[in-house]
Amino acid sequence: MQDLTLRAGDWHGLGKDAACVREAVFVRELGIEAPLISDEADLAAVHVVAYREGDAIAAARLLPDGAIGRLAVLPHERSAGVGSKILEALLVCATERGDECVRLYAQRDAVPFYLRHRFSTVGEPFYEAGVEHIEMVRQLGK
Repeated sequence: MQDLTLRAGDWHGLGKDAACVREAVFVRELGIEAPLISDEADLAAVHVVAYREGDAIAAARLLPDGAIGRLAVLPHERSAGVGSKILEALLVCATERGDECVRLYAQRDAVPFYLRHRFSTVGEPFYEAGVEHIEMVRQLGK
């Protein structure tokens, strides 16, 4: 992971870069409507953004209730471990603040990725923003 830098912080410090990654992945690549990629929860979340050579290449957030979301990696950076680094950083943040578990809604294609990170599926698949998802959880600190 040459020149990979992770930054954790709030929306005020990282929002512009996180929004650029989300726009590229969710809106332009997946066709999700732009108003659905950000919400008021961003203001209360811990954000992690990955940078390579100063450019934002991946982002995700951790909400106060332990929900992980908006994990996005630019296409040319996939399969390089960047998504794992972002996820691991969020898991550290959740553990350090005392969360007992985290949860997320995984897109169908991303389920194997989260299974590799010791998440388990919960319930039945559902559609959000026109994309099939399933809830996944992971216990922390055990």
